[in-house]
Amino acid sequence: MSDGFDPEFLGIPLPLPSPAVETVRLDYPRFSVLLDPVRRFAAVTGVVIDGATLLDLPRQGDWRLDPRAPASAQAGPEIYSRNDLDRGHLVRRRDPGWGSASDARDATAATFFYTNAAPQAAGFNQSKELWLGLEDHVLAYAESTDQRIAVFTAPVLGEADPPYRGIRVPLRFWKIAAWRSVSGLAAAGFVLDQSALVDTRQGLRVPPLSAFRTFQAPIGDIAAEARIDVGALAAADVLARPGVRPAGVRELRDAGDIVL
Repeated sequence: MSDGFDPEFLGIPLPLPSPAVETVRLDYPRFSVLLDPVRRFAAVTGVVIDGATLLDLPRQGDWRLDPRAPASAQAGPEIYSRNDLDRGHLVRRRDPGWGSASDARDATAATFFYTNAAPQAAGFNQSKELWLGLEDHVLAYAESTDQRIAVFTAPVLGEADPPYRGIRVPLRFWKIAAWRSVSGLAAAGFVLDQSALVDTRQGLRVPPLSAFRTFQAPIGDIAAEARIDVGALAAADVLARPGVRPAGVRELRDAGDIVL
């Protein structure tokens, strides 16, 4: 099925971040998932994207369990039935869809395994739209180089996540995008917060007037909260560059707020 995440894709060695918990690695075309079988969600995903050959393919694929992992270790269709939860792609459907049309179709179809999903509150707003388009903004920024990026994404599997149908619904998600700049490895970290939208007390319904919130955050802070070892990514953080002095976490209102 798979070749998995390529740590040499950027021309700079860049392994997958390493979670503190024991995980099962599952490789797919151009991306990998480190599955936490206790929480039943990915602790880390990593995908490589060649923006120069990225294809805009029609959506095709059906959500399904991965037969390589026990069903009990995956959050399957029962989690998303008759409620206000969407199956949120961790590795975006479009991201591994590059190269030949055949390879791209196989790769995008592979993003529909439940190992690559996590529950996100139904609905949409500007902040969630910004979150879903972060890779596109980084790719556009990287056009002056070779348009290759690596993206790592997962839920923050926190102890305070509310219980629901045998799982705990993640309240926050993290994403780190990395690329090769003229001076070496560069990276930016982001957090999506859906805390205000998740209420499991009444069968999980999205409260009215609630909203997703998207932030740019220091990669070191993300690593500490998600309990992952990010290796060289923390030192490559664009927020750590000389002359960049944001006040820690920055809430993003639109793409113009992103520091790259």
